[in-house]
Amino acid sequence: MYKVLFMTFGCKVNHYESECLKELFRGRGWEVVPDGDCDAVVINSCTVTASGDSRALVALRRARETYSSAVTVLTGCYPQSDPEGAAKLAAADIVCGTKDRALIPDMVEGFIRERQRKVWLPEHERGELFEPMKCTRYEDNTRAFVKIQDGCDRFCSYCIIPFARGRCRSKPLEMLREEAEGIAANGVKEIVLSGINLAFYGAEWGMSLADAAETAAGIPGIERVRLSSLEPEMMTDEQLERLAVLPEFCPQFHLSLQSGCTRTLKAMNRHYTADEYYELTQRIRRYFPDCAFTTDIMVGFPQETDEDFRESVEFVRKVGFSKMHVFRYSRRPGTRADRMDGQIPESVKTERWKKMTAAADEMRENYLKTLVGRTVPVLFERENSAEFHQGHAPDMTTVKISRKNPEKSLRNRIIRVIIEEYGQDCCSGIPECLPY
Repeated sequence: MYKVLFMTFGCKVNHYESECLKELFRGRGWEVVPDGDCDAVVINSCTVTASGDSRALVALRRARETYSSAVTVLTGCYPQSDPEGAAKLAAADIVCGTKDRALIPDMVEGFIRERQRKVWLPEHERGELFEPMKCTRYEDNTRAFVKIQDGCDRFCSYCIIPFARGRCRSKPLEMLREEAEGIAANGVKEIVLSGINLAFYGAEWGMSLADAAETAAGIPGIERVRLSSLEPEMMTDEQLERLAVLPEFCPQFHLSLQSGCTRTLKAMNRHYTADEYYELTQRIRRYFPDCAFTTDIMVGFPQETDEDFRESVEFVRKVGFSKMHVFRYSRRPGTRADRMDGQIPESVKTERWKKMTAAADEMRENYLKTLVGRTVPVLFERENSAEFHQGHAPDMTTVKISRKNPEKSLRNRIIRVIIEEYGQDCCSGIPECLPY
């Protein structure tokens, strides 16, 4: 039996695509191994930042050295965004971008037979169909990420992804239904709908995210449907009304902000103002009074002044996020922002990151405080230790309860928990009724 090892970098979509490839290899009789001897190494790369490219290249070199007799495959966003550079990488026996990845097992087996290097990097085209990948087997058996959208049409000034992923395109509902049925049959209770620009799901057909959420929620055995990261566009009242009546829908909205300053948003080529973003959060709260907002926010974008930064901090406090991912702007060659005047010194970026992170930590603590006294359904995923069971509430808050019986597991069960206290980035409580 052949063995294949995967190294995956970047976002949840990349991890989903690796899982799909693993399923294809298993279907051909291969064993997927976490380490050790193998016949092929697949490196699924990320190119969001220049450091992402570097990590993929380091992994490729190490794979060539460590698994000298294995077939090395470089795939993902990096080779698609830099096809000429990737094609020259002698350490890669097979180079494939973000198109036609279902061909990778064929390419690997062809290389084993013929020892002929293969570079397959066709360009993305307007109007191309969604790549028919699926995954129904998940190792943790509690949550499944399902990619339903790919590509982006927005061309933010700091982002290379539209060049690596092509234009927006969506997974047909029948394909989603079939995949969700397979996931449910394997015992997974929660589906997370994911994409590169998820808010644009179904736009080419006059449909929306609500159609995908309703389809997933309608599958017997699926008890939770969650949305991954969203751009703050396309979320209409009609969609929110439809989502609000789904008992399976988890009211956690990860709305990517990037900056709370409208001037900076314009420089980023984001397609909304701070006021429009805030208005959306208020509309969502009308439909989901107890919802949680999480976000990504960037500091140190070119030409961001001290006043712009203060405005951004004041804005995030106004929204009241339950959790924020704060990061420093990183120059990405090939983007418009990389060529802008007014690049911010690293020392200033770091100082702003510290201040924004302090605001994020304060809001996180304030949000967790509001959960004390509530009763929430928790999907338990694992035993944190001999002392605790651990899982997530619908708002993605980590919740722990005492593990009374070390022999018993609550894995993949949903149990109502009364929140009694909060700690650093999590809550703890007691089950509403005895779980065993």
